[in-house]
Amino acid sequence: MWDADAVLLPRAYVDAVAAAGGIPVLLPPLPGLIAGVLSRLDGLLLAGGPDVEPARYGQEAGPNTQPAQPLRDAAELDLLSAAVTSGLPVLAICRGMQLLNVARGGTLHQHLPDVLGNHDGSAGPGVYGTHPVTVAGGSRLAAALGRTEVDAVPAYHHQGVDVLGQGLIASAWAPDGLVEAVEDPTLPFCVGVQWHPENFWRTGEFRELFEGFVKAATK
Repeated sequence: MWDADAVLLPRAYVDAVAAAGGIPVLLPPLPGLIAGVLSRLDGLLLAGGPDVEPARYGQEAGPNTQPAQPLRDAAELDLLSAAVTSGLPVLAICRGMQLLNVARGGTLHQHLPDVLGNHDGSAGPGVYGTHPVTVAGGSRLAAALGRTEVDAVPAYHHQGVDVLGQGLIASAWAPDGLVEAVEDPTLPFCVGVQWHPENFWRTGEFRELFEGFVKAATK
């Protein structure tokens, strides 16, 4: 009956953090205010969601780019900046990874089918696609996952990294060459993945990624 704005997060993120031994705290999109709570927290997870506003990386929105959510973009960029400055562990998922790249001055492909011809980042509206990824040996992501080859990751996105942001390195790739993970090797734990590991945690798949994030947050 109610037509009202809401601050929501898919439960899978909450459950995945809790299962890894962390206590999840949901942060509302309040730019200029919410970053003040980071001194009370041990890590920052940036969740998936709508497209980052293209103006933030110097482009105009294309026909397939979703309407901007400037409050969320601004609030999460504030959080990310404060977390990196203080050395707080960061795990960035899907949109979160794209935002991390934009925050470092990188750019995005706004619609991957326009670039790749086709892309298996999604099997259709509301349906996750799957594809393998290759992880760079010696990366923090490889250390967290305990492997360098993943047979299938759950993916739901139509955008991806184009120009890599300053200080970031690519640490995983899809078969079509798209960057599937980034990290900052100069920080204790700052990892972004393009896929959605939270959706497989009940099977044990990718639980080690959340456990690595929580372990870094408890140091």
